[in-house]
Amino acid sequence: MQPVAIRDEQLFIDGAWTGALDGATYEKKNPYTGKVAWHVAAGKREDARRAIEAAAAAFPSWSATPPALRRNLFLKAADVMEQRQADIAKIIAEETGETFGWGMFNCIFTIGMLRGAAAQAYGLIGEVIPTDLPDTTAMAIRQPVGVVVGIAPWNAPLILGMRAVAVPLAYGNTVVLKASEESPATHLAIASTFADAGFPKGVVNVLTNAPPDAAEVVDELISHPKTRRISFTGSTKIGRLIAEKAGSHLKRTVLELGGKAPQIVLEDADIDAAVSAANFGAFMNQGQICMSTERIVAEKPIAESFAKKLAAKAGAMTVGDPMQPHTQIGCMINEGAVARVKALVDDAVSKGAKVLCGGKADGPAYYPTVLYAVTPDMKIYYEESFGPVVSVVVAKDTDDAVRIANDTTYGLSSSVFTRDIGKGLKIAEKLEYGICHINGATVHDEPQMPFGGEKDSGWGRFGGRAVLEEFSELRWITIRRSPTPYPI
Repeated sequence: MQPVAIRDEQLFIDGAWTGALDGATYEKKNPYTGKVAWHVAAGKREDARRAIEAAAAAFPSWSATPPALRRNLFLKAADVMEQRQADIAKIIAEETGETFGWGMFNCIFTIGMLRGAAAQAYGLIGEVIPTDLPDTTAMAIRQPVGVVVGIAPWNAPLILGMRAVAVPLAYGNTVVLKASEESPATHLAIASTFADAGFPKGVVNVLTNAPPDAAEVVDELISHPKTRRISFTGSTKIGRLIAEKAGSHLKRTVLELGGKAPQIVLEDADIDAAVSAANFGAFMNQGQICMSTERIVAEKPIAESFAKKLAAKAGAMTVGDPMQPHTQIGCMINEGAVARVKALVDDAVSKGAKVLCGGKADGPAYYPTVLYAVTPDMKIYYEESFGPVVSVVVAKDTDDAVRIANDTTYGLSSSVFTRDIGKGLKIAEKLEYGICHINGATVHDEPQMPFGGEKDSGWGRFGGRAVLEEFSELRWITIRRSPTPYPI
């Protein structure tokens, strides 16, 4: 498959493609080849300010647009993306080192997200509330909030970029999306999709910036008085800083942060099904997913045999060029990511863990790795690897498995494998995670589901009706049909 040609990527502000005000750019390199993929506009505080101003100017008209028109525009956007999905998938592979297949999945999921957002155009529902006042009607109504800031990551760039944009727009908000420095062209493809679908100017704005300028751009996006909501997906470390900054400006945030997802495997589980789920959950997209299966918590009687089966399956996967359709495992996002995974594996091995497969890098790629007999004195027991490494932790019994699964500051996704569904449901209720799949992989998402975590994995929910709480204002309005007597 031929690489995408080098091109210049510009900001998208107020319906127009433009360079940064100072003309600055930065080079985005392909992490697999090390070659320059494209030159990207390096926006700064002033560029963020003009994007916010454009979104704020567009808000009154967009928020008053009939739901039917908003719905039709979303359906057009889905059609535009459907026509371009192969090209966008190549862009994703080119700039992130993620496989072409993962890029196609991003596109397919996002097309569904756009069509789901079309239905959400009618989602600002309210209610009539009983009141003790005579001859009075009391209502709770929802309205769009104004300018929503989306800060999206690189690891599922199209899905998570669109998630920050689509439903807020459907409710009548306008949006400024800050692209990841690692996936600028993918996030700019979101802008071109909306532009070519006919969305009015200023409704969607996308900023790119060089890595050294990220702090000042984010500061402007949060502190500007015309932004009303902050949507962030990324690391817990950065999410905490964003929450603190937003809190100082009394602005609500929706945060989807790190994870350390466990897959519990009980003695009575369908072992082959559990192995397949673990292989997918741990190694899809090189383990660079917030829901990735980081830990297998297996009951002692089946732990070793399970680990060996998983290692055999993982060790047979194809590692290599992300642009090739047959590649199953691409490369890590950068050298720092490879070094982090290597350090965690080395630390675990030095303290007694066994490498059943992998445990080595090939340039920017790290082989799928299964570590057996991981214990709490190893860094990888607690720390998120965000790479193609899964730890097998041996549990004495079911209660011990639940204890181990909850022994983390994170709480995004989890799963449990057992043939006893009743037992599985009881365990799911005890797990301290926003998501639990019984007999399914930890990696799973659907646009209509309430997606989010507990503890250090964030707060708020994306998806379904739950997201209505995040991107609309709830107001109380009364209508008095006759004069009210007052005591004074």
